[in-house]
This record gives sequence, C-alpha cells and structure tokens, in this order.
Amino acid sequence: MAGLGASKILTQFRPLTCAAATATATACHPGRLVPHPPDLIKWVRREGGFVHQAVTIAPSADSCGLGLVASQDIPKGSDLIALPHHIPLRFSSLESEGADTIDSVLVNLARQVPEELWAMRLGLKLLQERASIGSFWWAYISNLPETYSVPIFFPGEDIKNLQYAPLLYQVNKRCRFLLDFEKEVKRVLKNLKPDDHPFRGQDVDASSLGWAMSAVSSRAFRLHGKKLSDGTHVDVPMMLPLIDMCNHSFNPNAQIVQEQDAGSTNMLIKVVAETQIKQDDNLVLNYGCLNNDFFLLDYGFVIPSNPYDYIELKYDGALLDAASMAAGVMSPNFSSPAPWQQQILSQLNLDGEAPVLKVCLGGSELVEGRLLAALRVLLASDLETVQKHDLNTLKSLAAEAPLGISNEVAALRTVIALCVIALGHFPTKIMEDEALLKQGVSGSAELAIQFRIQKKSVIIDVMRGLTSRVKLLSSKEKISAQG
Repeated sequence: MAGLGASKILTQFRPLTCAAATATATACHPGRLVPHPPDLIKWVRREGGFVHQAVTIAPSADSCGLGLVASQDIPKGSDLIALPHHIPLRFSSLESEGADTIDSVLVNLARQVPEELWAMRLGLKLLQERASIGSFWWAYISNLPETYSVPIFFPGEDIKNLQYAPLLYQVNKRCRFLLDFEKEVKRVLKNLKPDDHPFRGQDVDASSLGWAMSAVSSRAFRLHGKKLSDGTHVDVPMMLPLIDMCNHSFNPNAQIVQEQDAGSTNMLIKVVAETQIKQDDNLVLNYGCLNNDFFLLDYGFVIPSNPYDYIELKYDGALLDAASMAAGVMSPNFSSPAPWQQQILSQLNLDGEAPVLKVCLGGSELVEGRLLAALRVLLASDLETVQKHDLNTLKSLAAEAPLGISNEVAALRTVIALCVIALGHFPTKIMEDEALLKQGVSGSAELAIQFRIQKKSVIIDVMRGLTSRVKLLSSKEKISAQG
C-alpha cells in the first residue's frame, strides 16, 4: 500500500494541508508550519512558564532537526523548563463528562479511535486548534514540523523497502485506519452548521489526519492526570510545548517530573537536569526502552545498535521442524508434541485456547524465555527430567543447560537455524544495503534501509551470541567426556 502523500490545498482560515517536503525542507530538516514562527521560549515565559537562561533552540548535533541545547554549563538538579497547567495541549473535553456542541462532535469522533492509536484522539484536538484563528496554542503549533518522516508518509516503494513483515503490517494498518477514518469524519461533518464545525468548515482528509496523529505520536507524553480514589492517576496524553523539543537518548541528562503547583490543585510539569549538562550539550530525555519498530512508526527515526531492538517470529511447529533439520537436530516432537509436552506449551501460552504465538529474538533476553523453554522441553526425552525445574528456570538463558548440555546445544542450534531462516526472508544483504546508502537515496528510502540493516544486525548478533555459547558448552561436554 502506498503512503498517504500530500492533501489538496485548503484556503479557509488556517489551512490543514499536509504538504510534501521541499528541497529546502527535507525529511531530516523539515520546515515549520509557517516560515517565521513566534519565539517559543518567549511565549512560554510570557504565559507564566519558566525556561532556564541557558536553554536555547538550535540545530541538534546528534539528530535531525532542531533541539534544545545548553548555551552554558548547567548544574545537576537545575530546573530547565516548567510549564503551568494551562500550557500543555490536552483534550480536556474527552476527559470530562460534559462538552458543548463543537467539542461533543470531536469527542464522539475521538471515541471511535482504538486505544492503540491514542495519538489520533489528541490529534483531533490539535487539528481543531490549528484551524482556529486566535488559538491560545498557535505560537506552539506554528513551530511544529510541516512534515513527518514516519512510514505512513513513505512512497509505496519505500514502505516495501522496509522488508520486515511485522512493521509492514503496522504501517498498512495505520494507512487503512486513516483512509477509513477520513470517510467517517467527512460523514459526521457533512451537514453541520458552520458554528458547530470543529475545524471551522474546513475539509479534513487522511493526510491531514495523518499529520496530526504523527505530530502527537512523536511529541506527546502520557502523564498523570486527576487522582483516583485508589490513589492512582488517570493516564493523560498531552503535548508539552518546548519540552517536546528535547531529543531522545538511552542515557538522558534530563527528566520530566510533575509537581503540585503551590497554592493550587493543578500540576506543574518540569524538566530537571538529571546530570551536569555541559555547554553545547543537547538536552535529552529517554522516550522509553523501545524497539526500532516503535521509534520509526511513532517518531520517524531509527536507533543504531538499539539494545532493545528485536525481531518477531511466529511460533510454528513446521518452522521449528525446518530449523532443526537445518541445524542437524533430529526431533519428532516440534509438530507433534507428546501430551505432557503439550501441557507445558499451554502453560507457556504457546498452545491451547487463544495462544500468543508471537515470539522474539534479540533485545535484553537474546531469546524470548517462552521460546527457549519450549525448545528445551520439546528436545527433552522424559517428563521426569523436566519436572525437576520450574518454568522460570526453563525460560532463563542464564540457567545454563538445566536439562543437560546436549539438550541445550540442540536448543541453541535450533534457534541459530531460525535466525538463518529469518535472515533469508530479507531480499538484500547488509553489504548491499550499505552500498545503496553510499550511492545516495531519498530521506524515506534512507530510513527504510537503515531500519532493515538494524533488523538484520539484531539477527546476526543473536547468532553470534548463541554460537559462542554452543562452543563453550561443547568444549565443556568434551572435557566431561574425557574426564
């Protein structure tokens, strides 16, 4: 499926056009919504917020586009930014029971959006404010990028260039949702009076909806809302002007905190220096321990050597049979497990009613525990040996060869063979991908190629790690046999 492309130009009020990137505004350095937007730091201060005197907006040395940079050393523990409750952009009407006619239309539309696409809900509010002349948030909205480098806006060929089925599924799913949601939005808005129209009479298409969803998914934070009777807080998505210009790092030098505003029940949202920040350093937050699927889908970038990246496989007996044959491991039990093995597979949620068959390789575990336990059990010869260990031990790679060295070597070789099969699903090799990057490609093609390089690298890293373990175990087995 092709991406959403660019929408037609609209001229009423502030247009909701999602324009294609121009030669001067690339995917890496997108233009703002207006050529010369208001000074965001001055706006935050004018509206009662706090911005440290050393915090500036500048091109980021570590990533594409703009970011927040320290113009001088900032001590650890310093307040960097503080936003009073009225500055964050949130969908208050969706959180409350009552709403006027305009907001009720928006609320009803938002309630049709599935939870996994929560960014579209707040995106509707963002589009409403973008269309409105005199919006309180215009100084902020006008500073937002005109385009986003997320895959829903990739040309069809570059979506295919991702070469990874789980991400292709998610991209196509989002594109289908936006095209279907466009029809629903048009149906709801069709006969509204101008005064009741949430977008000031403007047409809204899949491209403008995609812009809004991407703006929210790449910039919004899910923070504490009102406190419930049990002491927990409602999880509320909100866009945080200026704060959302902090880029990502797994080693952040700043963090977001929420504090009770003095003399009020409202929350103050702050960014505090977690470490000493040196002059010219970027202010960076940790967006989360996410894999590259999430980073590309929601933020439009790929993290090289991401320690949390992994690949998804479907647990399938026939696939395991093929892998075991390729590895020289003979086992009749993958496709037809014994009843006692089937019972353990059910406990691992890999068999029985409504099993979860998605398993992962890579990330912090290297091999997902459920897959490792399943292989150990299916390659075991008797129930008695297996019953000596609990499921947590069988799922742990740190538990070295709980069912014996030969069992462990067979299990790990089967996983290595799975990796070889997974690599074979990619039509290009890493060296070919790197050669394409050196030739020079479009921004979206570059992201697609970087993404698939990282996925292949995950597989190769798993193979290397497990091969080292097999060699070590085999040498121990040899020494044991000689002794």
